[in-house]
Amino acid sequence: MTETEAADIKPVIEQWPEYIPNKLPDKNYVRVLDTTLRDGEQAPGGSLTPPQKIEIAWQLHKLRVDIMEVGFPASSEQEFETIQTIAKTVGNEVDEETGYVPVIAVLARTIHSDIEACWGSVKYAKRPRIIIFASTSDIHMKYKLKKTKEEVVEMAVSSVNFAKSLGFTDIQFGCEDGGRSDKDFICKILGEGIKAGASTVGIADTVGINMPVEFGELVSYIIANTPGMNECVFGIHCHNDLGVATANTLSAICAGARHVEVTINGIGERSGNAPLEEVVMALKCRGAYLMDGAYTRINTRQIMATSKMVQEYSGLYVQPYKPIVGDNCFLHESGIHQDGILKNRSTYEILSPEDIGIVKSENSGILLGKLSGRHAVKGRLKELGYEIDDGKLNDIFSRFRDLTKQKKRITDDDLKALVM
Repeated sequence: MTETEAADIKPVIEQWPEYIPNKLPDKNYVRVLDTTLRDGEQAPGGSLTPPQKIEIAWQLHKLRVDIMEVGFPASSEQEFETIQTIAKTVGNEVDEETGYVPVIAVLARTIHSDIEACWGSVKYAKRPRIIIFASTSDIHMKYKLKKTKEEVVEMAVSSVNFAKSLGFTDIQFGCEDGGRSDKDFICKILGEGIKAGASTVGIADTVGINMPVEFGELVSYIIANTPGMNECVFGIHCHNDLGVATANTLSAICAGARHVEVTINGIGERSGNAPLEEVVMALKCRGAYLMDGAYTRINTRQIMATSKMVQEYSGLYVQPYKPIVGDNCFLHESGIHQDGILKNRSTYEILSPEDIGIVKSENSGILLGKLSGRHAVKGRLKELGYEIDDGKLNDIFSRFRDLTKQKKRITDDDLKALVM
């Protein structure tokens, strides 16, 4: 099988698989938890109104994320009520074609009142989940929690047990600042969490300090040395402070993680989180070469619509060269590249714009400017309805070059004027 053939593999989805919190449908399936509505909203200046959060939740349903983390219900009455609305509506909407229904997740500290707020807000969903986290790095335990390791383990176990007593059957437990935590302590506390009843466990590189090889090795060690790991799903949550959140996430998948936490456009605290669109499209494009075929069930044709909605509502707009969803992702200005694209798009594009929901015409993606060549100009004129012979093209192209000395971008109206 060639790499090109492998890139074309798309899992055939007839019916959504049965959801079992601590088991996956197969060894290569990667669950996607989108935390745009919780961690993403924590981005400075990126807060959302309740109606905006609800509308984004509906869009995430179209995107078919496995799990959507929709907030921190203990933070305010408004947040509690918004989460409750999402749980009652989006959390009960079953897709007629596939049987898909999302898991609706909420966040809690190892505090009983947090856990009670979680149950009260999310219990109306078909598949409610609680995510309980505890700080496990020495710096967090010493300065933030002011607790010993033994006390933190006890708090974690008590919290998982309390969540079970309220009615939660889908419990996730994770280590905050896991990237700076002692790896053997991580194995111990996660093992105790599993024993208490957690069906998903994981670590967060909360401050984005890890490097890809280092993070993969940490994930491998934890999976191999945590008691009970074969009875649950292991996941990761990566921040982007050093620009490697996507790389760390993919490294973790290669090391055995099968639950990834991401946000639309990578929004989140400080430098943000691993972007959903980057992780998902990397797996779609190269998944056959990661753990023999790691894949997701994300409806990728909803990626661009979701990205645009989150940009508009959060006010956090992506740079034009942002991978997958930036304005420049499928644009070409160099004449050499434009010539290749006009002959076959795969000469310079490894992804299809249609796969993320962009509908393009034959010559779209060609940006006319000073680096553009004759083929691109002729192709665009043909698309505009002009059949130009070589003699006339020489004259038009000469005047086109003169115009590029005055303008960065040549528009369709400019081209029409050159023909006259």
